[in-house]
Amino acid sequence: MRTIPTGLAAHLAQGATTLCRCWKLTRRDGLSFGFTDHDRDLAFGGTVFAARSGLEAAEATSELGFAVGGGEVSGALFSAGLTEDDIASGLYDDASVETWLVNWGNVEERLLLDIGSIGEIRRADGSFVAEVRGLMHRLDEERGRLFRATCSADLGDARCGISLSSSTYSDTGTVTRTDGTLAVAASGIGFADGWCTGGRLTWLTGANAGVSVEVKVHRAVGGTDEFDLWQRAPQAIAVGDTFRVTAGCDKTHATCRDKFRNAVNFRGFPHMPGNDFIIRMPRQGEPGLDGGSFFR
Repeated sequence: MRTIPTGLAAHLAQGATTLCRCWKLTRRDGLSFGFTDHDRDLAFGGTVFAARSGLEAAEATSELGFAVGGGEVSGALFSAGLTEDDIASGLYDDASVETWLVNWGNVEERLLLDIGSIGEIRRADGSFVAEVRGLMHRLDEERGRLFRATCSADLGDARCGISLSSSTYSDTGTVTRTDGTLAVAASGIGFADGWCTGGRLTWLTGANAGVSVEVKVHRAVGGTDEFDLWQRAPQAIAVGDTFRVTAGCDKTHATCRDKFRNAVNFRGFPHMPGNDFIIRMPRQGEPGLDGGSFFR
């Protein structure tokens, strides 16, 4: 049950109201923005909610139980202060959104309608439509540890224990050749062929500075390292841009043991039987089906 503040309840009871909606958007890096569909700026809670931002709300839904509710917010990229490049760079992925109902005649009379997060963002012709997901969508996310053959840690995190600052597992390079979007080449890195496949490339300088992307394929050819990236760069990659690239990990026990010498920290269950073994029909006298270990 939602409790409406006394002042706002009295205002709603008057019949003629001065209401608007406000949105507070907080990115994962802590940067916040405020927007309103009113025709002048409003301020409360330490945030200025900008008017004339081109933002408007579409239909919102609420669901009983654990179903995910939500809605959409649409607007113009240039008016709202949200840029195509920032969205493409992932700066607004999973950003927190507060939706407020506000009496613009007295902003102290306001009600927090919902708290959600940004889901899919569709953009075209200088405008965007952002999906706002309700809190229940967190229940669909993977939490805790799963029983699976591959490692649940990420290379370089506290559970993994590998230090990516080591020159064995990361290095910097300067672009000597590129198609401007998905392929780059650099010299002097010196990793073995395929060492960085599945690794992470982070731009240090240039128009994409601060953006990270996963490496699809790493090739070492005649003293030159070539990288194909999974995701297009938000801005054009230029010769002379610098980056840091890390080794790749496919999260298997063999890679953890042989490539990183880190099997003691492996966070998976490599000896669990696969689906093929579980669903196949047993045969009389077939070895390995006596309830003993597969690996002794």
